[in-house]
Amino acid sequence: MSEEENRFEEAAIEAEFETGFREETREAARRGVVTRLLRMTAGTLVTILGVIMMPLPGPGLLIVAIGLGILSRDVAWADRLLQIVRKRLPSDSDGRLPRSSIVTMVVMALAGITFSVWFTFVR
Repeated sequence: MSEEENRFEEAAIEAEFETGFREETREAARRGVVTRLLRMTAGTLVTILGVIMMPLPGPGLLIVAIGLGILSRDVAWADRLLQIVRKRLPSDSDGRLPRSSIVTMVVMALAGITFSVWFTFVR
């Protein structure tokens, strides 16, 4: 490992000690850093997938909300943006997404995927 990589790793572990869930050991802090990076990567990919799905048939806005929900554990701006996106989602009186909306979005997504696969490979 180069000197710069070693300094970066040490800085990440020290930051995890300061901002994490108060890890007891350096190994726990290292796992915390890896977990946080994986969670941020997954949240970013899901959010990008949702943005791509927005003009397509399917639950694009719902996927964006899920991606921002994953990101919001580690990134403050994602939590603020999630609150804006939640206002745009259809919801019932207690703020939850109605089951009929979820079923409609899933059916539309599956229909779009099925049509795309058929059009690409079977046609």
